[in-house]
Amino acid sequence: MTTDSLPSTARSEALFARARAVTPGGVNSPVRAFRSVGGTPRFIREAHGAHLTDADGTRYLDYIGSWGPMILGHDHPAVREAVASALAGGTSFGAPGEREVQLAEAVTHITGVDRVRFVNSGTEATMSALRLARGFTGRKYILKFRGNYHGHADGLLVEAGSGLMTNAEGALGQAAPSSAGVPQEYAALTLVSEYNDPAALDALMAGRGREIAAVIFEPVVGNAGVLIPTPEFLAALHRVRDHGALLIADEVMTGFRLSLNGATGLLGLTPDLTCWGKIIGGGLPVGAYGGRADVMDFVSPQGPVYQAGTLSGNPLAMAAGLATLEVLEASPALYGRLEAYTTALADGLRSAAREAGVPLSVNHIGSMLTAFHQDAPDGSIRTYADAARSDTAAFARWFQAMLGQGIYWAPSQFESIFVSGAHTDHDLNATLDAARAAYAGRGGAA
Repeated sequence: MTTDSLPSTARSEALFARARAVTPGGVNSPVRAFRSVGGTPRFIREAHGAHLTDADGTRYLDYIGSWGPMILGHDHPAVREAVASALAGGTSFGAPGEREVQLAEAVTHITGVDRVRFVNSGTEATMSALRLARGFTGRKYILKFRGNYHGHADGLLVEAGSGLMTNAEGALGQAAPSSAGVPQEYAALTLVSEYNDPAALDALMAGRGREIAAVIFEPVVGNAGVLIPTPEFLAALHRVRDHGALLIADEVMTGFRLSLNGATGLLGLTPDLTCWGKIIGGGLPVGAYGGRADVMDFVSPQGPVYQAGTLSGNPLAMAAGLATLEVLEASPALYGRLEAYTTALADGLRSAAREAGVPLSVNHIGSMLTAFHQDAPDGSIRTYADAARSDTAAFARWFQAMLGQGIYWAPSQFESIFVSGAHTDHDLNATLDAARAAYAGRGGAA
């Protein structure tokens, strides 16, 4: 594809200019701005199945799926009809309704947790779970892992995802915030260990375990690129409870995606609390946290830990999430098909890069994948430090070449892409054809 044949971005450019005048950076979430890959972010007009259409009318094969929730594809008929039915009854009640009971019953039935509380985002879910852990244990410190992202609450925006790794060379333990505006006093209550380093986790817990209310982690990391836990690390995670700390699995990204019971079910994890988002809202804003009855019963109004939200249990979000889970439960072969597609995509990307002499290492699990642009053996990228060695400039060139051929990849080296049930064999072949052209330098530049 030559530069002359690339689609127009005039409408997106005009919208971006207007947005910058009224919104910080012109976007409502940073990665959408294309800062790490350059060029003009595409302003999306509509989405159906596995495709996006931008404001200029250009159609793209979508691999971000709204950052994970669109496991069935965009505009799935069952979800659309459920939302339309709920809409006919009103958009918000500020009072309980049957759909939130039904979705809570579905979540507890599928995951095995005793209780669940709905909120409006993944950030709300994780910050609420941590407040609950502190209230239940009477302790104030939490422990997270370098490169794990748990939303933008002050106490969690420390060594988070692809943010500033200000303590990358320092000792384990306290770390600096990853954002301006986070007081050091908040950050001081968050201890940090290295993901996939069981010895470091054991040592930190041995030294400070009696002070720690909870250890929160991503079972499979998605915001440092896909990082997959080792069996030894999973075993060390379970040992934190020997010190009286609660184990909190952040399944906002992986929940109901890597299996019907998420990464928890796939990897054999038994956390005390779990946080969800994305898929349980079917694409509408939602979050949830749940777990053991004795812990969850500390949440108000039953217990002393306060948490509330006017739009929590919103009927539209509940309807979309319930419809999504019903389709997933009725489609047991879907997860195998998603994994097969993702595996074929990973193999094809490796082959295309190898043919072009381009360094590439691919991590994938289930329907999540990251193609790290670096010369590392497959399976060797296990920590944020490993991922950070990637060639971000090479990724940006590849991203633009793919975009110019109609493939909408995640616009950051340090993110996962997501495969949906709407992706077809034709889509797989088109993606790999585009990747071969991009790696060979024939993909054009958007």
